[in-house]
Amino acid sequence: MTAPRVKMLKPTLSVQPDRLKTMSSDSWRSGKTTTTRGYGYRWQQARVLFLKAHPLCCYCKREDRLTAASIVDHITPHQGDERLFWDSRNWQPLCKPCHDTIKAAEERGQRVATGR
Repeated sequence: MTAPRVKMLKPTLSVQPDRLKTMSSDSWRSGKTTTTRGYGYRWQQARVLFLKAHPLCCYCKREDRLTAASIVDHITPHQGDERLFWDSRNWQPLCKPCHDTIKAAEERGQRVATGR
């Protein structure tokens, strides 16, 4: 008996680049790495300490769900302002789903129905 053949899929990267262009060229992030935007070693250390002290997602907690936080989010987007970036009163613990849906929609000025 011979092994089944694996069907090769066509690469789709050629149709993806437009989806990757989410930032305008005048964005404060444009052309910067995560490290140059402030998310280097010092941030990683601060992030770990903050998540140890605040282990649960604050958005989930509001809906009586206990979900581990994995992201330290800036409540008010810092947009490169170092003072705001490092102000821990501007940090909140979020799980990835809440960060990527609810928080992202808030920043776009939209409402998201919760109750997952």
